[in-house]
This record gives sequence, structure tokens and C-alpha cells, in this order.
Amino acid sequence: MSTIAFTFPGQGSQAVGMGKDLAEAFPEARAVFDEVDEALGQKLSDIMWNGPEETLTLTANAQPALMAVSVAAIRVMEARGLKLADKVAFVAGHSLGEYSALCAAGTFSLADTARLLRIRGDAMQSAVPVGQGAMAAIIGLEHGDVDAICAAARDAGVCQIANDNGGGQLVISGSKAAVEKAAGLATEKGAKRAIMLPVSAPFHSDLMAPAADAMRHALDKVEKHNPVVPVIANVRAVPVYDAEEIAKLLVTQVTGQVRWRETVEWFGANGVTTLYEIGSGKVLTGLARRIDKNISGIAVNTPADIEAALTAILG
Repeated sequence: MSTIAFTFPGQGSQAVGMGKDLAEAFPEARAVFDEVDEALGQKLSDIMWNGPEETLTLTANAQPALMAVSVAAIRVMEARGLKLADKVAFVAGHSLGEYSALCAAGTFSLADTARLLRIRGDAMQSAVPVGQGAMAAIIGLEHGDVDAICAAARDAGVCQIANDNGGGQLVISGSKAAVEKAAGLATEKGAKRAIMLPVSAPFHSDLMAPAADAMRHALDKVEKHNPVVPVIANVRAVPVYDAEEIAKLLVTQVTGQVRWRETVEWFGANGVTTLYEIGSGKVLTGLARRIDKNISGIAVNTPADIEAALTAILG
């Protein structure tokens, strides 16, 4: 029997209209969107389904919106007989997706998860004045090479690896001047591409320290439970079972590296053969194929996807 893990997408997977077909097809999904709207005191679902895109893309909206779609899909699957603890060996999420994974695994309530992600989005956005930070994708270099390039660029400011996405794709983050310098050095070193990213803040860098402080305070106050399924933490790339430790790692995650390549490699080394990406888009499914050819990646975001996944998982 295949061993299954569920993964949950991060920022960049949002699209206007996401989740609308789920809400129209399943009352359980509609209830999730209603609860998130109520928790935030805002019709986030209206922005998700009708746009405008630039409003949905704002960090403070995109983060709870992506979580809502993922959890809506999970709730629909649970209502049709899926018991996460019985059928799924591990869960993991990319950056904000770790919160979706934790909500699915019962560590946080849905309302608390929505509020935590709103705080996180606002805090990340306000940590660095617009224009002072930057991020860049470096394609075609190894982790060690990019690490050395970041070190060489640090005379111009903060510069570090933010995401190790696998398949030769690493994202760097930090001060604008330092990231631009590193992108130039990467090209000289033989990178296939070094692309400045259209982001609003230097996520997963030391410049996010004020946002980490905000999350520490927010996570201290929220009710937490041990997850019913082990969560592979972004900053460790190994399973975590304890709610208090999870909260500490979520604080570290704000300034730390999303170790996604290592996460998928860990899955492969520990018997996982199928990754279901639950929520909007199929970014993680594409990454999984590039990291480990022996793992099947399946995106689950439409009513038809849900029916197919349930047939495969429940038999």
C-alpha cells in the first residue's frame, strides 16, 4: 500500500476564483469560507472569487485565502469519510502552507489559523519599508554555491537563502542592494537564470525579525493541540509532534529557510510514495516531480480532483 502525505501550497499559488467551485458544490466548503470571513471581519471570500487580483495578492489577504481553500478541500474529504490520522502518514506546507497543514492536523482551529495568518501577513508586510528589501530566484546552481554567493554579497546588506525549492531552484532574500549583487554573482558563477522577483517584502530573511516577534506574541496566546498527523517543519525538514515546539518553529520560520527540497527528500526516504497537494494550484506537485521521480504528485483543488483522490485513498 502506498504511503501518503498531504502538502499545502504557499504564496504565489493564489488565483482569482480559487475555491469558488468547492463552495458551490459542497456545503462543508462554503462553511469554511464563511467561518474565515467571520474570523477576519471581512468578506475575504468575495475578494477570492471576484478579485481584483492585486487585492487578493496582498500578503495579508493571500495568506489566509490560500489556507481557506486548502482547509475547505480537507473538510469536504473528511465529510466523505477521510480520517486524516488513519490514511495520511505526514503533512507539510510551504511557508504559510505550514499553517494550513497544522489546521488540517488539528493543532489550530480554523478561526485562529485565519487570524494568525492575517497577523503574519500584516507583520511581514510592515517589517521592512517598501523598496528596501528584495528576493531573487537563482536557477541552476547548487545549494552550497548559492550559500557562498550570499556570503560574498553580505558587504552590501542582509542576504540569505529563503527557499530551497529543489530542482535547482533556490530563492534568496534580504536587502535590495545585497540581493542584486548576489544575483549578479550567481550569473557570473554560471546560473542559468537569476531573476528578481516581484514581491512586496524580503520574506524568510533576518529583515523579518519584527514579524517573528509579532508571531511569537500571537502564537503564545492561541490554543494549541498536538497534531493528529506528524508535521514536517519547514525549518527542520523532519517530523514534529509537539504543539509547543511547533509554535517555536513557526516563529523561526519567519526569518528562516523553507527547506522544501529536503522535506520531499525526507518523504522519499521514509516510504512516502504519493504526495497530494491540497488547495490552489499545483506548484508543489511540479516541485515534487523534479526532486524525487519515485514520488507521485497529485494536485487536489476541484470537486473532480476531490472525488478522484477519495476513490484512490479510500478505495
